[in-house]
Amino acid sequence: MISGSVLLNAFITLAIAALICWLVWWLIGYMALPEPFNKVLRVLVAIIAVIFLINFLLSFAGHPFIRW
Repeated sequence: MISGSVLLNAFITLAIAALICWLVWWLIGYMALPEPFNKVLRVLVAIIAVIFLINFLLSFAGHPFIRW
């Protein structure tokens, strides 16, 4: 059974990670880079966010993808 404080910590961690990813995504769009660089940076941010989310969810099962 997962206690309430663990879920609250998980929610706060997930919210902070989402805020950081959104801020980086917005900053890339705000800088108005030329198209190949813009697309590459957005794909990198998306890949990093997906890897973080997969690792975050797998850590609840006891088998994280990447051990930080």
